[in-house]
Amino acid sequence: MSVLTLDDALAAPAQHRVLTGDRPTGALHLGHYLGTLRSRVLLQDAGVRTFLVIADHQVVTDRDTTAGIADNVHEVLLDYLAVGLDGPRTTIFTHSAVAAIGQLMLPFLSLVTDAELRRNPTVKAELAATAGRPMSALLLTYPVHQAADILFAHATLVPVGRDQLPHLELTRTVARRFTRRYGALFDEPAALLSDAPTVLGTDGTKMSKTRGNVVALRDDEDTTAAVIRSAVTDGERHITYEPERRPEVANLLLIAALLLDRAPEVVADEIGAGGAGRLKAVVTEAVNEHLRPVRARRRAFAADPAHVAGVLADGNAVAAGVADATLEQVRAAMGMAYGV
Repeated sequence: MSVLTLDDALAAPAQHRVLTGDRPTGALHLGHYLGTLRSRVLLQDAGVRTFLVIADHQVVTDRDTTAGIADNVHEVLLDYLAVGLDGPRTTIFTHSAVAAIGQLMLPFLSLVTDAELRRNPTVKAELAATAGRPMSALLLTYPVHQAADILFAHATLVPVGRDQLPHLELTRTVARRFTRRYGALFDEPAALLSDAPTVLGTDGTKMSKTRGNVVALRDDEDTTAAVIRSAVTDGERHITYEPERRPEVANLLLIAALLLDRAPEVVADEIGAGGAGRLKAVVTEAVNEHLRPVRARRRAFAADPAHVAGVLADGNAVAAGVADATLEQVRAAMGMAYGV
């Protein structure tokens, strides 16, 4: 599999097209910001054509209800706009508004086997997270749905972590088998490998909306301070950056370092014998200072819901147009363009 870095993409922006996105299961948090949102803004600002899906259909892969989904879509959209992503330069859309993606799934499903889907690492991980819930057909076919997301846009790059490489490989398999069966239409997308570190939540596990251990981008400064004060550390007074031995302390140092654009070892040396109290104060100040303009923009966008709705409507229209054109290409390749 071809693997590129963010620097590779930024060095040749006109050569690439990116597809990425998030499930609307709640407002976005500091882990999203440090892990993906900042790099998306860099790609956009460099001129890389980017499609950003708010994956509302994926919410029902493992849930019985769509209650609250409209609010969650709105909150995610506000977070996108607040960090600097914008409609004219980044196509922001929802699954449910682009019917052709679902139509593309049908021929793509014919190109993979049941066994390939069942052994897909992402399907296994998502199933394990449902705590014994029976697998829905939508969850089983989730990798093909993602392939349709990627290929409808003719994306050449897909941001992933190393653990997601097997998932992207199935999209490449779909593209390759389509070419063999019907002719060349889709490139096999490369992985845009993220080197962003995993940001832990306040309980020492991975920061996650479902665990409730997050610093949300929409939080005010007092809430942020309270959340960080509750973060797990250890009993040692002197602060050192030792990720293996002191993961919780190292995580707080890493957050501060990323936001201050400094090495975590330097931040640790400056705190020294100040202990956990001083560490948390430094992190709180770094987070609140860095996110202050982001939060100000978020409040401004929240006060103009018509503009926010317009950004999504415009993105939906652009994505639907691209998907419709791709679907027509697929029909023609398969000999199903009747009456045209």
